[in-house]
Amino acid sequence: MNPTRNDLKEAVRKQSVDLLNASLVELIDLGLQAKQAHWNVKGPSFIALHELFDKVAEAVEEAVDTVAERAVALGGVATGTVQLANERSELTPYSLKLKGGLQHVKALSMALATCAERSRASIEAATKAGDQGTADVFTEVTRELDKYLWFVEAHAGAKD
Repeated sequence: MNPTRNDLKEAVRKQSVDLLNASLVELIDLGLQAKQAHWNVKGPSFIALHELFDKVAEAVEEAVDTVAERAVALGGVATGTVQLANERSELTPYSLKLKGGLQHVKALSMALATCAERSRASIEAATKAGDQGTADVFTEVTRELDKYLWFVEAHAGAKD
């Protein structure tokens, strides 16, 4: 841990940095999955999904930045390389065989739901550790993930 005047105990900051970095690699993976869907979606709902998946990727990019900056603010190092994301992310790998809008909707919904579930668990862990600031970061991230999960799942009834 890097020196800081942050008044949280070092053990709490270390625990929070670990939580943040676990989230960071999964959010990076999620953002790339959203871009994969954005680039490759086909079907009658193409333009709506193409634009929605891009908005998901943009929202996730903002979450990535927020999470990484919180880790550094606590005296940690943000571990957000694509190599670490590949190595540490526990998201289901995104299939390169998906084409139709509904296939991408299902895959991206699963990834969004998984990230939101883990983010909710991190809210609890950070709160229990006594780091309300990090809990608030995870609350903000979870709200955005839940919103975009709703938006993506709204397309699940589409016939493409």
